[in-house]
Amino acid sequence: MRGLLARRMKFHLLGAFVVSVGCAALYKFGVAEPRKRAYADFYRNYDPMKDFEAMRAAGVLESAP
Repeated sequence: MRGLLARRMKFHLLGAFVVSVGCAALYKFGVAEPRKRAYADFYRNYDPMKDFEAMRAAGVLESAP
């Protein structure tokens, strides 16, 4: 029983570190990178004036003549 807490603590700290690094990598490559790619694709062909004209024609912007 001598040293049981220290031995188990090392195991659990190593396991927690591996799980946290795995979760961070999974989030980065599963969420963050696709989101960056989607924003880049959207703004590559985005025309703000065309969008403004469409909103103005639809009556969304009441203050724009």
